[in-house]
Amino acid sequence: MSRTYKATGINLKTQALGESDKIVTILTREFGLIRAVAPGARKHNSSLGGRSGMFVVNELLIAKGRSLDKITQAQTLKTYPGLAKDLGKLAASQYLAEIVLCEALSEQPQEELYDLFNEHLHRLEAVSSANPSGVLAHLAHGVFHLLALAGLTPQVQICCLSQHPLKPDFTDPNWQVGFSIPAGGTVSLEARERLRKEGQREINNQYPMPNVPSSMTPVASTEGTSATHWLPNTQTVVVHRQEIPVISSRLGAMELTLLQHLSQPEIMQIDGARDHNWLSVEQILRQYAQYQLGRPIRSATLIDSYFAANHDATL
Repeated sequence: MSRTYKATGINLKTQALGESDKIVTILTREFGLIRAVAPGARKHNSSLGGRSGMFVVNELLIAKGRSLDKITQAQTLKTYPGLAKDLGKLAASQYLAEIVLCEALSEQPQEELYDLFNEHLHRLEAVSSANPSGVLAHLAHGVFHLLALAGLTPQVQICCLSQHPLKPDFTDPNWQVGFSIPAGGTVSLEARERLRKEGQREINNQYPMPNVPSSMTPVASTEGTSATHWLPNTQTVVVHRQEIPVISSRLGAMELTLLQHLSQPEIMQIDGARDHNWLSVEQILRQYAQYQLGRPIRSATLIDSYFAANHDATL
């Protein structure tokens, strides 16, 4: 078996090794996620210096090693210089890279993930720096598509409880729909309330409320997840668990519209969408992705800082 192999990959993460080397985590089309040493990459005149930078696409010749493989040759195919020139774009790219690192598999082809990630980096780079909401929109678009590729798409077209389609109502300024992370997507608040009342009615019919001594205090129930009642002829409090999803956040008509359009191949221009709408959508997708991936997205703090500063600058 050959001790070297060729691969085409994009750099997702780098870290220093020793005095002058780097360890580069690379998403490759042919072998998925690999970690390899770029020898001497931190030296001033190293040929691997620029080629081992973030979001550089290289054609690589890699030598197998006992613990870590080693990059012996690298030919750059593509770079994304526009990402490093804008803090918002860079933070969004790192955000997407963290999700890719969680989803990518090793030792097997990852062509779809490789192509999708590069596609969204290209779109982010093309966004005008004068359009912060465009960065947020493309970030949300990329997160949604990466979740979809992993089979983790949140349900946003229908209610997770009733399975009925959800249509935003722009005629009612107070119209809202719930989003439940544990349930996996959008929840009609009306359907949830009906379920809660039906569950309480069933409990009351089965266990009528007795005369409760004044010295006894009912146990407080968790909103939407339980109902407290007294078991007849006893002094025992019974908590009956209901399948009522916890609402993680509430969305207005515009936020739901934006979420529902993220499944499309291209971002659709929606009249009336504002920065705060896209911020709400990104926050929802962030919380959902962190729940599904089982880890925080650290680059999200950069997104928060960038858009907080941008908002202050426009006031």
